Amino acid sequence: MSDKKPLKRIAAIHDLSCFGRCALTVVMPALSAMGYQVIPVPTALLSSHTGGFTDMYFKDMTDAMGEISDHFDRLGLKFDAIYTGFLGSEEQIDVVLDFIKRFSDENTLIFVDPVMGDDGVLYSTYTERLRDRMKELCAVAHIITPNVTEASFLSGVEYKDTSADSESDAFAYAEELRGSLAALGKGKIIITGIPHAGDMFGTYGHSEVEFSDGYMYSVKRVRKSYPGTGDLFASVLLGCIMAGEELGDAVRFASDHICEVMNYSARFDTPVREGVAFERFLGELAERTRR
Repeated sequence: MSDKKPLKRIAAIHDLSCFGRCALTVVMPALSAMGYQVIPVPTALLSSHTGGFTDMYFKDMTDAMGEISDHFDRLGLKFDAIYTGFLGSEEQIDVVLDFIKRFSDENTLIFVDPVMGDDGVLYSTYTERLRDRMKELCAVAHIITPNVTEASFLSGVEYKDTSADSESDAFAYAEELRGSLAALGKGKIIITGIPHAGDMFGTYGHSEVEFSDGYMYSVKRVRKSYPGTGDLFASVLLGCIMAGEELGDAVRFASDHICEVMNYSARFDTPVREGVAFERFLGELAERTRR
């Protein structure tokens, strides 16, 4: 008789870019390797992502998202986690908020990665109204994982490039961002991609017990900017948390994993626009949650 437990079920509400590792083509294999059943709800279908490619095919999936939700409702589905990423319109925020109401209960983890921009700039699809609606989604989340740019725009705190700052000064800036973000809701806040002196990249988190007890975990910066690394970090973080790991341990493992994968990709001159070559590391993820 098998002692294996039923797989936990995660709804992944992200875009699907056929070529170029990001969003669902990263989320699904990573979380599947970690032992979860991943049910995709595509927000858009693209022949490739938009970073470094031109003339790509794009199809908005807002209407399909609603029809998928209706079918899931008829099936009586519930999810152990609902994980959202890139959303392309105000209408999609409404669809996702409705999805959360329909398919979650008191035991469902709501995990929001507010994919909005990078390097101090919002993506071209983000209007001021869409940014404000993203705040509504963050307000119902148990965990949010903005990068430092997204944290700035969501909190209203002016964006600051901390790459020349000391770790303590970068940490103080992250604390300021977290303090303002706390007004959005009661969820845990993980802020990623915080550069600081020494060519380091930090991730800010806080204790599960004391909200005011913040910390920064830093790794050596890889001088490449691969699409999809944020999706991989968030997926690994979510997988560890759902396996019962403490938030701080999950942050450290996810940070180290991304650094390892990026260094491997850079060593073999993986074209930046193709994203990180994470496939060879899926066994490491499986081993992490098998323990």
